This record gives sequence, C-alpha cells and structure tokens, in this order.
Amino acid sequence: MKFTLKAIAVTAMALAAGTAFAQKGETVRIAFMDPLSGPFANVGQNQLKSWQFAAEKLTARNPAGVKFEVVGFDNKGSPQESLNTLKAAIDQGFHYVVQGNGSGAGLAILDAVSKHNERNPGKEVVYLNYAAVDPAMTNEKCDYWHFRLDADTSMKMEALTAFMKDQPKVKKVFLLNQNYSHGQQVAKYFKEGIARKRPDVQIVGEDLHPIGQVKDFAPYVAKIKQSGADTIVTGNWGQDLTLLVKALNDAGLKIPMYTYYATVTGTPTALAAGGDGEVYVVAYGHANHTGELGQIAAEFNKKFKDDYYTYATYNGINLLSAAIAKAQSTNPVKVAKAMEGLSVKSFAGDVTMRPADHQLQQTMYITKWQKAKKGEYSVENTGYTFVPIKQMDPYVSSTPTSCQMKRPSAG
Repeated sequence: MKFTLKAIAVTAMALAAGTAFAQKGETVRIAFMDPLSGPFANVGQNQLKSWQFAAEKLTARNPAGVKFEVVGFDNKGSPQESLNTLKAAIDQGFHYVVQGNGSGAGLAILDAVSKHNERNPGKEVVYLNYAAVDPAMTNEKCDYWHFRLDADTSMKMEALTAFMKDQPKVKKVFLLNQNYSHGQQVAKYFKEGIARKRPDVQIVGEDLHPIGQVKDFAPYVAKIKQSGADTIVTGNWGQDLTLLVKALNDAGLKIPMYTYYATVTGTPTALAAGGDGEVYVVAYGHANHTGELGQIAAEFNKKFKDDYYTYATYNGINLLSAAIAKAQSTNPVKVAKAMEGLSVKSFAGDVTMRPADHQLQQTMYITKWQKAKKGEYSVENTGYTFVPIKQMDPYVSSTPTSCQMKRPSAG
C-alpha cells in the first residue's frame, strides 16, 4: 500500500506564550521497522497506522511543541533485513526507531544501534521497542539506547499464572508456541510460574513450530486432542494464531485457551467464526478503555475500518514528548537521559520507565472473549469483545532484572 510508506507529518499545537522551548517547531522523525509484506503484513500495516494516528491525535497536548513524522520501513520480520532498514534510516537522518514484531529482529536492531552509537558520537539513535518481549532485551542483553514500552514475556506470564492459579479447572496444559526466542520464553516462564503457584498442574504436551510457515495447524490440534489437555497456553500471534484458531474450530475442539495476542489483526474474526469460546488474553490494555484512548480507538476504527490495539503507541508518543520537553531538546542523547525514570499518565494510571533496565512498569489486565453488550467495543465488528476480568497493579508483574546498564560517559 502506498499509504504505509508515506510519512505523516503532525503539526504540534503552539505552546502558551513564554513557555516555548528551544525545540519548539522542530520535526522529530521516527522510523517504523516491521513487516509490511509477507505473512505478518496485516499486523505491521495496522501498527504503522497506529503509530501515525497516535502521533496525530496526541499532538494537541504535546508538551514539547514538536512535530512528529512517522515513516514505514519494511523489515519483512527478518533480523538481517532489519539491519538493512536500520542502515537506510540512519543514512536518511533518523534518530528515533520503533519496532515490535519479533524479538529476533528486535535483538538485531538493539545490537546494531548500540554499536552505531558507540562508533558515531553525535549521530546517536534511540530504539523504542513497542512489542518485542524477549526478557533478554532488558536483562543480559540490555542496552542504554533501548527502551521497552510493552511488558516482557516474564512480566506477562507472572500476571497470567497469578490468574490461572485460581482457576481450578486448569489441570492439564498443552503449550504450543512459535519456535523462536519469544515462543521459547513463553514456554519456559509458564513452566516456572505454574510450578511455583500450582504445582498440581500437569504439562501434558509441548510443541514449537516454525514461525510464519505453518499453513495448516490440524496436526498440532490432533496432538492437543490426543494429549487430553483441558487448557492451551500459547504466545502465538498474527497468522500463526489465526490459523491455529481455525484448526481448533474445524476440529470442534473447545477448551480454554490462554494467550498473549488474541486481539491482534485477524484472530478475533477467526474466534468469532467458532462462536462462543473460553479465550483469555494477558496484556497491558484491553478493548474497552474509555476517555482519550477510547476516543482514539473509535476514531481509528471509523477512519481505517480496523481496530486500534497497540496501545504502546499511545504511551510511546506521550513518553517521547515528555522526555523531549524535560530535556528541552530533540537531541537523542539528551532525550534518552530524560526518559530514564520518567513517569507519564497513561490510560491505566501512571507508567514509569525503570532506569535499571529501561523496562516500562505498568498495569496489567486479564481479558476474556465474550459477546459484546450494548456500549462495549465490537472487536473486528464480530459482535464479540475482550472484557477485562482482572486488573493487576504494576508491582504484581514487576519482575527483577539482571541488567548491568552501561551508560555513556558524560561528554
């Protein structure tokens, strides 16, 4: 689509007289790097529009007085292609990069940004990670220039297992995940978390499958059925979750499923095709927020006939704006320093960028798939929605970090 590669410039509202900062009127260019083609293109296209729309809508109260320009780069979900798109963005003068779909690509960007900044003082780049959730990125592989807006896999699993321990009918679990860092981590942290909280729960089957390559999940569903599982836990997203749901529908297998990403493009439509089902999501947001975020979601749906579900775009623009205002500069070195420890108002209380590892601390929700009542948001116009059934304060999912942050020497 031509739209996805077109920059959207967003003009900030003038600040009150006497409060103008040095950066007022400057343009902050943000390079978006995620799949805009291939099996996960529908997700990437949605999220590019989400970044652009959030920047546009939050301009009216942007405390920094800057303009935002969000430009799409297609990394095809590949670590190698991510390095190519990062180089292209740097060559074009971008100092801010956002990426989220795939921790493999995320780790490649994190490492490349770190090396670039070390070798090119004065041309630094800041990486805002809105959805790549491998815990390593804020633990042993943490980097000063990387800031994660999403909750990592261990945080989400801490919240999810805290909820599951109180579900007595969860007894036999089948783990099905994509065979890359994120999927492997979902399985690892589930096993650790449930063993602590519900040692009676059995893991009756576990499978890892190639990411974005499986066209028919029927063989995996047959394994789940054969295992006698009463519950599925999966970190799958995009096409890999949509096709899994279709295969479950075809097999008539209706058992509770606990997910990270059932709200993502395409999956709600597949869920609705199977009628009522017991499906849960752990996330830092849900489909039925009110206030400013609810208004943004409604306007996004009206404009694009699509759902706005990547709320990290909302927190990301707010955090970046606040950091620029605090630093009184768009210089990435000053903005990165200002972002450490920064708290901003979100749609679910305050969120804080933890200085120790640059992991955002935020409220978590468990939501459940059910028919939408009057006034509730109909996800993908299916007549169904994800309703929050449990809200957890940030401390519940706040996991410790092993990060030994190396900060740049003061210059």
